[in-house]
Amino acid sequence: MAVDRDHVLRTAAALLTRKSTATMDEVARAAGISRATLHRHFAGRDALVRALEALGIAECEAALDAARLDEGSASDAVHRLVRAIEPAAGLLAFLYTENQLFEGEEVDAGWNRIDERVAALFRRGQLSGEFRIDLTPAWLTEALYGLLASGAWAVAEGRVASKDFTHMIVELLLGGARRRKES
Repeated sequence: MAVDRDHVLRTAAALLTRKSTATMDEVARAAGISRATLHRHFAGRDALVRALEALGIAECEAALDAARLDEGSASDAVHRLVRAIEPAAGLLAFLYTENQLFEGEEVDAGWNRIDERVAALFRRGQLSGEFRIDLTPAWLTEALYGLLASGAWAVAEGRVASKDFTHMIVELLLGGARRRKES
């Protein structure tokens, strides 16, 4: 029987999102394969996490494309981005906490591309007068990532309804990022 690598990765992502300390045995069981079969595809947890990082990068880049960051107001683009990235938020929350995330040039290049695109969105919002200029685009980018991870964890734990994910993140982020009108 051929193993569907995408199914294994998505199952691993779902499990590790709920339980970041899951063992390779637990990942194999969740995917419906043996530990030996899992090991043939991923030599160990590091290899699995690397594959999950590649999936996370692909999911983020697809969400960035779907969000059409250059269209309309920057605020609207942030809203579209959060909505587009929501299905991958749990995986991103897991990856956000993994220390391997920042090792290796290929992985760094992928995350750097994503960082640049998100920061460019915030910079556009600053240049248009929508967003505060005292908060750097890099900081707003990190704040967005932190809110996405926190939102994913809160939804996974049942503390927040999944239907409220986008609204809560966008309102909190933009409520602090929006430029206030001078009185």
